[in-house]
Amino acid sequence: MITFDPLYWVLILPPLLLGLWAQFRIWSTFGIARRLAAPLSGAAAARHILDQAGLHDVGIEMVPGQLSDHYDPRERVLRLSEEVYQSRSLGAVGIAAHEAGHAIQHAHAYAPLVVRNAAVPIAGFGSGAGIWMAIIGFVVGQPWLIWAGIILFGAVVFFQLVNLPVEFNASARAKAVLVELGIVNRDELHYVSKVLDAAALTYVAATLQAIMTLVYLILRFGSQDRE
Repeated sequence: MITFDPLYWVLILPPLLLGLWAQFRIWSTFGIARRLAAPLSGAAAARHILDQAGLHDVGIEMVPGQLSDHYDPRERVLRLSEEVYQSRSLGAVGIAAHEAGHAIQHAHAYAPLVVRNAAVPIAGFGSGAGIWMAIIGFVVGQPWLIWAGIILFGAVVFFQLVNLPVEFNASARAKAVLVELGIVNRDELHYVSKVLDAAALTYVAATLQAIMTLVYLILRFGSQDRE
C-alpha cells in the first residue's frame, strides 16, 4: 500500500538518494584509505586506544562481513570486520578508532549514548509495528490505533536523532586520539576524516528517512477523519 503511494516516494526519495550517495562515498573513500599504510593494524590501533583510556577489559573480536564493525555495549567488546581487524591501513585504523570511541563513550556514560541504548528496544519494535498499526487503524477506522502507530514510529525518529551526536562524537574522538597517540599524522588524518565523514552521512540519511516516514504517516493516515 505504502510503496505504491506517490506521496511516499516524494517524501522518501531525497533521503534515500542521499543514503545511496553516502554508501558510495564510504566505499570510495575507504577504497583509497585502505591502500595507504598505517603503523598498526585496526585491531592493534583499537587495543592501543582502549588501553590508553584504561579500558583493558574491553575485548576485540574479528567478525565476518565487510564494514560490519561495531561496539557491543552488553558484551563490552569491539567487533571488527576481517579487513579492519587485520589491515595496517589508514582506513582500518580510522574505523577501528571510531568503534573504540563508542567504548570510551560507554565507559564515561556519555549521555546521548545512554539515552540511545535505552531507546533501542522500543525503536526496534516501532520500526515495523508502528507502520502496520497506522495502516490497520486506517483500514478498520480506529483513529486511536492510527495515532498509537504514529507515536510508536516516533520512537524510531527519536532514536535516530539521538544517534547522530553519538556517531559524530565517536568520530571526533577517533580523529583526536589517532593524532594524539601518533598512529596517524596531520596529513594522514585527512584520509581518515573522509572515511568517517562519509559514514556519518549515512546516519544523517537514515535520520531524514525516518523523519520523512513519520511525516508521511501523519499526512496520509493521521489527517484522515473516518466516520
